[in-house]
Amino acid sequence: MAPRYLIVNADDFGFTHDVNEGIVYAHKHGILTATTLMANGDAFDDAVRLARQNASLDVGCHLVLVQGHSVLTGRPLPEGPKELIPALLMSRIDPYSEFRAQIEKLLHAGVRPSHLDTHKHTHVVPSVLSAVMRVAEEFEIGFIRLPFDSGWAPVQPLQRWYRRKLAQRKLGSTDHFLGYRLTDHMSQETLAQTVRSLPSGSTELMCHPGYLRDELRSARTRLKEERQRELDALTSVKIRQLVAECDIRMSNYRELAELRRNPL
Repeated sequence: MAPRYLIVNADDFGFTHDVNEGIVYAHKHGILTATTLMANGDAFDDAVRLARQNASLDVGCHLVLVQGHSVLTGRPLPEGPKELIPALLMSRIDPYSEFRAQIEKLLHAGVRPSHLDTHKHTHVVPSVLSAVMRVAEEFEIGFIRLPFDSGWAPVQPLQRWYRRKLAQRKLGSTDHFLGYRLTDHMSQETLAQTVRSLPSGSTELMCHPGYLRDELRSARTRLKEERQRELDALTSVKIRQLVAECDIRMSNYRELAELRRNPL
C-alpha cells in the first residue's frame, strides 16, 4: 500500500489563551502536527510566545476576512461570510492588502508561515482565492489548503477547479483535505473512523481544539464544548495507538515541502 501522510492542523491559533494552550497540548501529547495563526487574534502575542517555545509545531497563517478587526485598518471586519460577499462586491474590503498586512505581522513577530488557509474557508470565493495565491507567491509560501472535503461528491468539480488554479501558479496543497464536515462532530469515534479510512498520499485534517475555560466561554464563536471534545480526541491514547497500527506517517507542511523537493 502506498504511504499515507497525515497533517493534523489546528485552526485559530491566537484566538484565545485557552485555545492556544489546547493546541500546544494536542501537539505535545497527541497527534496534532501543525497550526495556523490568526494575525488579528486577541491572544496573538501568547501564540507567538508558544510557537517559539515549541519549534516542532509547524505554523502557518490563518488568513482572516470575517470576524474581529482588520490588521490593515483596525476597523471591524464583516461578521461572517454572508456579510463578506457584499463587502467584496462593493470594494469595501481589499483581500490582498489585508492578507499582506496579516502575513507581515507574523513575519515581524518572527514567525515564518509554511502554509495558508482562511478563517471560515472564505477562499472558496474566487476573488479571495486569487488574493491568497498572490500573497503566497509574494511571500514564497508553498502550500494553500484545499477548501473542500475529499470524497464529498457535490464539491468535487469545485475541488478540481481549485487544484487547476493552484497548479497554474505552481502552488501546492495536500493530496486530500478532511475536517470540514467533521466540525461540530469530531470525537474519538469519528476521528478513529477517519484514521482507518485515510486515503493514500498526503491528507490535511482540520481541527479546532481548545480548553473550555472562561475566556473561550465568553468568546464570539459557536465552537466551545466542541473544542474540548476535539482536544480529548486528538490526545486519546487509543487514537495514537490506532495511527501507529495503521502505519500512518504523521507529518507537517515543512516536511511535505522537503519531501516534494527530495521525493523518496
